[in-house]
Amino acid sequence: SNVTGHITAARRLAEKAHAAGAHILVDCAQLVPHRAVDVGDLDDPGHFDYIAFSGHKMYAPYGAGALVGRLDTLARGEPDQRGGGTVMFVSAEAAELSPPPDREEAGSPNVIGVVALAAAARQLQAIGMAAVAAHEAELTAHALEGLRRLEGVEVLGDADPARAAQRLGVIPFTVRDRSHIQVAAILSYEHGIGLRNGLFCAQPFIMHMLGLTPQAIEGVRRRILARDRRELPGLARASFGLYNTLDEVDTWLAALDQIQRGTFKGKYQQDTASGDFVPEGWQPDFDRFFDGLADTEAGVNAHTPGEERA
Repeated sequence: SNVTGHITAARRLAEKAHAAGAHILVDCAQLVPHRAVDVGDLDDPGHFDYIAFSGHKMYAPYGAGALVGRLDTLARGEPDQRGGGTVMFVSAEAAELSPPPDREEAGSPNVIGVVALAAAARQLQAIGMAAVAAHEAELTAHALEGLRRLEGVEVLGDADPARAAQRLGVIPFTVRDRSHIQVAAILSYEHGIGLRNGLFCAQPFIMHMLGLTPQAIEGVRRRILARDRRELPGLARASFGLYNTLDEVDTWLAALDQIQRGTFKGKYQQDTASGDFVPEGWQPDFDRFFDGLADTEAGVNAHTPGEERA
């Protein structure tokens, strides 16, 4: 779960699906960078028929992912999108589809994305997924132990440090009397800590976790449609990767302690439409992000009189 870090008993669910004559698709996007995943053999009742995962959660760039599936199914199916590469032959009367996986990959492929995804997968394998899991379990146990000492911070989901190895390093939390949006802003602006806040693409689940009534949920819907996200329900969520350290966890815990005590430094204002908090008087300076690009363009465009410009 990208919300709580809970690891679903997917093998048991697969056995139930196969006993009923069904196939099972497992969304492994959140799991693949943290644990080894084995789809299993088709004669195993607990095998996964299909899995999907995304490159950007595996430390690769955006834009590439994969669907691993049964050849006997993909060979019978129609392509989701038609285009170059999905057909071997086309005439005015007929079309012959390419065999999988080509028939599912219409148009020009994202070659750079695929190469980067493969490089990220190889790097994770070189490190060893057992080592990744052990490191993240250590970070998670340390974080949960520290959060117990913060009176104004509540962890949702399993908060027992002793079970850190049975879950992922994903910790959703609230800070008493503080909006999750403001908590994330203070951590970012004052401590250089980036974490996710909001509903994590799991709105019904989180609203259920927060105990919102149908009437309250309807109120949320009306405010969002009115472009007012100031009271958007949600959580703040810390999540650990293989690059994080125990010192960073301690820095985060100390920052949370300041927030729950109200001793943070900035004065924040909230934007109605986005709900975001920013320090009073702060404005982003986007030009500085493109200073290097401008210098590069100047160098490319510079030419000696009389030269032809490419």
